[in-house]
Order: sequence, then structure tokens, then C-alpha cells
Amino acid sequence: MSELAKYIEHTVLKPDTSLSDVKKVCEAALQHQFAAVCIPPFFVRDARRILGENSKIRLATVIGFPMGYVAIAAKSEEIKRAIEEGADEVDAVINIAAVKTGNWNQVTHDIDSLARAAQMRGKILKLILECGLLSPDEIRQICAIAQEHRVTWLNTGTGFHGIPATVEMVRTLRSFAAPDTKIKATGGIRTAAIAQLLIEAGVNRMGTSSSLEMTKGLAV
Repeated sequence: MSELAKYIEHTVLKPDTSLSDVKKVCEAALQHQFAAVCIPPFFVRDARRILGENSKIRLATVIGFPMGYVAIAAKSEEIKRAIEEGADEVDAVINIAAVKTGNWNQVTHDIDSLARAAQMRGKILKLILECGLLSPDEIRQICAIAQEHRVTWLNTGTGFHGIPATVEMVRTLRSFAAPDTKIKATGGIRTAAIAQLLIEAGVNRMGTSSSLEMTKGLAV
């Protein structure tokens, strides 16, 4: 396993994802010992079967993706179903529209419900912020709410809005989040050089569909 592999969440979330795509992602993760795979909720049961019940590869899926403004009850039900079908981790998009409206009661209720849905089932919630659409003050307030509700992972974005993850995003999250918070970066991570800069900035995980290209030729 390359040193980089332990940071990689091998991802396929395109709208036309097929079962064949999911199989390839899972098999590549097993071969290269990536930290995790991230696949559409529709394929969680299939991915669990391919990875195996006792695999060390974490199985992640997305919730309220990619916009985040669906009803809180719908997100909670998505989490429940994903976990029942075998997900270890859920990456849930916050309600960015509520943030931009200044409806912090809604934002708090949203994050609280997401956290409870995952935590009561003993699974990990990774909260997707979409940092490229948020001001530093908005990020600070979200980090404070996340800390209050014991959210231990924050994600820079969905990677679906043309906004790449940057070193500055990671540093901003690091500056506002609780010290023990883990950071995931997603979006535009396509080379080992970019990955290394993000690792140096403090990321714990990187979501990318370019995992094989990034690790090609690295020591195993």
C-alpha cells in the first residue's frame, strides 16, 4: 500500500453510475487498500457484498446530495436506509440555502438530526459544507454547531459545483473546527502533488475518482 492510499476515498458518484462502475471501484479499493469507497446510495447493498462484511475498506455513501436543501426528515430516512444496507459512513450535505438565508435555527436542526441519525446507529457522519459557496463567518458558525452536536468529520464540498478543494479551505476548517475534528477534502483532486499539499494542510481523507492515476507508480 502506498502512503497516499490510506488517505484516499475512491469515489464514483456520477449520475449515470452503473453496477459495473461500483464493482470496479470496490475491487480497486481492495487491491490498493484505499481507506474507503464512496458510492451512490442506490448501490450500498451491492458495494457491501463486493467488499465483504468484514472488509477494512470503509463503505461511504452520500445524503441529500448534491444540493443539501431537501427536507430534514428525508435526509434522516436516507441515513437510516443507507446504514441498514451496509454503509459505515455517510457524507451529508448541509442546507446551504438555509445558511444563505440566515436561518440558523434550521441549520442547527438539520445538523442535529443528521448527527443523531448516524450516531444512534454507531456510524460516522461526514458533514459536507461546500466551502466555496460560504463566507468565513458562515463556516465558523457551522463548525461551532457541528462541534456542539459531536460531528467529528467535516468535508470541504461535494465536488459537484465546479469548486475544487483547496489548501485554504482545509486551513479554514482547521482553524474553526474542534482540535480533534477530521477533515475530508473533495473536488478537483487529480494529482499526487495536489494531494500532498492537502495532506500537509491537515486533511485526513480525500474523495477522488482519480485514485488510480494519483497512486500509479508510487511505492506499494
